[in-house]
Amino acid sequence: MSKFPKFKQADYPKLYLEQTDKELSKNSQSNFRYAYFKTIARGGKSLIQSCKDMHLGRVVCHKSLLAEFADDAIEQKRLLREARVSAMLQHPNTMPTYELGRNRQGHYYFTMKLVHGYTFREIIDFRERYDITQLLDIIVQVAYALEYAHTHGVIHRDVKPENILVGPFGEILLLDWGLAKVRSEDGEASEIDDIDPAAAPKELSMTGFQKLQGTICYMSPEQVLRAPDIDGRTDIYSLGVLLYEAITGDTPAQGNSMDKLLASVKNDVPAAPSALPGSMPIAKELEKTIMQCLHKDPQSRMPNVGELIRQLKQ
Repeated sequence: MSKFPKFKQADYPKLYLEQTDKELSKNSQSNFRYAYFKTIARGGKSLIQSCKDMHLGRVVCHKSLLAEFADDAIEQKRLLREARVSAMLQHPNTMPTYELGRNRQGHYYFTMKLVHGYTFREIIDFRERYDITQLLDIIVQVAYALEYAHTHGVIHRDVKPENILVGPFGEILLLDWGLAKVRSEDGEASEIDDIDPAAAPKELSMTGFQKLQGTICYMSPEQVLRAPDIDGRTDIYSLGVLLYEAITGDTPAQGNSMDKLLASVKNDVPAAPSALPGSMPIAKELEKTIMQCLHKDPQSRMPNVGELIRQLKQ
């Protein structure tokens, strides 16, 4: 049985007395708190960097908006929501948030735990190296995070392999709550909640289409249709896509254009995993669970993530 990749001991610096007991700088303003920035990734609208917290002596993950979006009111709100949702959902399978603030230019940023690991995308791409129970365990841990979020009225809406991080010490973390749906005390949605996948450019480069495909394939039909009463069962559908892809190596929805991909999500009933040539051998009960997750009608899926977890652990 293959194990998840491990990092070398040398990758983890030791702690020394000179670091833990040194005096805190008298100039302890937040503008001077972080240094030694290195870019980890550039998203469509955000920049993720590692940097050193000079107050606590640790390296953290620093997220901010790209310069062209730094003054965009909607993107600012989404970054604030992501930081606060991540901070308030204190669960072993969510990423701890450390600080939310403004930089010298007055633009928002937040810092969080830095975890060296592999995304579930990298693991699925080499799924033949892993036992099916290892792949299922990752998805079960993600499901625990979603179950916790749903009890707090939060729907993730962007569950996909790229947003799942597998760390070297058994950490399995669900990332990126920037598209999370949270309602007001009166049950009203926010103006920043409306996400229209059809509004994306029709003419896309191959790279652009691949990125778009990597999002739409995990959306539920009701999310694609922008249903106003969307609930936690949209995340159950996304978990079903993860299960399907982990088993078969492919996603249920297929299409070589934007319109075909959207139509596939809304209308195509996928083949059962056991019918595909590259599929791992699985029990009929697991196949039934996967197909129930992928039902076009949310009423026909599991009523909650807890029920899905129960079925997966049987």
